[in-house]
Amino acid sequence: MNQIAAHVTPRAFGALERALRARLVAQFAQLQGGALQLDDALGSETFGDAQLRPVQVRVHDPAFYRLVAATGSVGAGESYMDGHWDCDDLVGLVRLLVRNRDLLDGMETGIARLGGLAMRGWNALRRNTRDGSRRNIAAHYDLGNDFFSLFLSPDLMYSSALFERDGDTLEVASTRKLDRICERLALRPGDRVLEIGTGWGGFALHAAQRYGCHVTTTTISREQHALASARIAEAGLQGRVTLLLQDYRDLEGSYDRLVSIEMIEAIGAQYLETYFGKISSLLKPHGAALVQAITIEDHRYVQARDSVDFIKRFIFPGSFIPSISAMLQAKTAASDLQLLQQDDFGPSYARTLQLWRERFLSRLPDVRKQGFDTRFERMWTFYLAYCEGGFRERSIGVSHLLFGKPDHIRRFAS
Repeated sequence: MNQIAAHVTPRAFGALERALRARLVAQFAQLQGGALQLDDALGSETFGDAQLRPVQVRVHDPAFYRLVAATGSVGAGESYMDGHWDCDDLVGLVRLLVRNRDLLDGMETGIARLGGLAMRGWNALRRNTRDGSRRNIAAHYDLGNDFFSLFLSPDLMYSSALFERDGDTLEVASTRKLDRICERLALRPGDRVLEIGTGWGGFALHAAQRYGCHVTTTTISREQHALASARIAEAGLQGRVTLLLQDYRDLEGSYDRLVSIEMIEAIGAQYLETYFGKISSLLKPHGAALVQAITIEDHRYVQARDSVDFIKRFIFPGSFIPSISAMLQAKTAASDLQLLQQDDFGPSYARTLQLWRERFLSRLPDVRKQGFDTRFERMWTFYLAYCEGGFRERSIGVSHLLFGKPDHIRRFAS
């Protein structure tokens, strides 16, 4: 099962929908690197390489064409949520459109550009001040711990796992990722470790149990804090794990090591220097930090930063994806940290997302029991496929970035 079937009553095409369809067809005629078949009440048309099996898109409601015209790719996602269209391979569709990014950018013109201005105005209201960050985090993570437990691995790590073998399970790959972080930081018993972004406590529990560290970890999600607290107590690790409900900007203290796993995407682009300055100030002179970050290509960073995509609009308000160069510029401006190592493992994220999506779709009856409707189910199906396609095409990646303070660098060099 690749997606949730739509159930809508088809409506007739009006003159506006016909005109907008003709415009979209003209754009699809330029597709390269794949094939697409468009089916609707007006007929069937195929675009791209005739030698390849096409990704099939079936439009049930002509409102699809109006939404694409109004807000471009965001409108296409919203239209999917509303059941206006279906696709036999959502990931394949995303990959095809990523290969034709110039064409995709062309969809964000005219009326869509006006819609984009309105969305950017909305996004500006989601600025990650202390209060804004709490609201933005709550909008996603307060969907409920029971919801996320439906598709995450038992350690509840909501970040990329690390796959190295064909037979790896999600659980094995997730544990490998945690071990890789601990190994990169050379964690030892007695180390004082700070984690910015608790999640549900997966890293803190792992580092405390298996490496003998004392971990101080912080989150601003009350849902995550409640479950992480219960998991720490259940494991009997209250003496080794200190759990805070605190904004990273308000943290104090001095630590040997620091970890931040896919939290940087939630800070807001304007706070990059604040983030790296805080990391540096919290580390001892010999300290080191590992940041796991989703990344975008350097040349696309500014465009992506200043626009609103499906993720910002419907999934993670206030979020952004940093580029490697943007992070390095920020850390240089705000800290004495030096980048020691970068490891990209984007293909692992594609596999992680595939498994999350498969688990999510297999648990739809349980999703519904939690009170979520079909529109929500379709939104999450589109979200997971949208991200997977981006990682498979390497338009986005995920990296472990190891940073060191000056004394750590001298030790590392010796």
